[in-house]
Amino acid sequence: MPKQGLFVTFEGGEGTGKSTQIRLLADRLRRRGVDVLVTREPGGSPGAEAVRHVILSGAAEEYGTRMEAVLFAAARNDHVEEVIRPALASGAVVLCDRFMDSSRVYQGITGNLEPAFVQNLERVAVNGVVPDCTIILDIPAAEGLRRARLRTGNAEVQEAPDRFEKEELETHEKRREAFLDIAEADPLRCRVVDASGSIETIADKVFSIVDPLLPILSTRAKETGQA
Repeated sequence: MPKQGLFVTFEGGEGTGKSTQIRLLADRLRRRGVDVLVTREPGGSPGAEAVRHVILSGAAEEYGTRMEAVLFAAARNDHVEEVIRPALASGAVVLCDRFMDSSRVYQGITGNLEPAFVQNLERVAVNGVVPDCTIILDIPAAEGLRRARLRTGNAEVQEAPDRFEKEELETHEKRREAFLDIAEADPLRCRVVDASGSIETIADKVFSIVDPLLPILSTRAKETGQA
């Protein structure tokens, strides 16, 4: 079935505010009558959520980055086939917190895996489902980690730092640069948003990127006779 919806992914380092911005964008789109699915990685489907616990708890860390990358790919494929592809086929806007670019950065760049290995895993995992737009929220790694630690230190949140948030500042800054390199290499898909401003300012910028893409939904619907 041809893709009729719109697939938007959010990327960036720790503490950049992806979850908040996805929620705000989803609310704004729903108020306009748009069918929206919000999901995340690792996770998003029952099988992938089980793998998420294994990865973020650090239980797979002793087996090395290669095994971790394979687990991410398995979770992603289940997520794509069980959740994302059906939602796109129904004409929904899918907003996903992390996707293939995170694997390129976390396992490929700072995990030191061979590019060919990462690319082959990605090809199998996404199975042709590639984002129409990727929004990369960008702030200095030190600020992102400060935000992440404030979040996990909040008793109301009840969320312990995952294994990625515990890593060294130098590693997080390297990931930040890697996300920016991806954006530079693929400017048609990727848009970088300064995540250091107010939540409202960032939300307006994000919406200004996604809003012009919404007519694509109408065009696709007409092409498939569903308008």
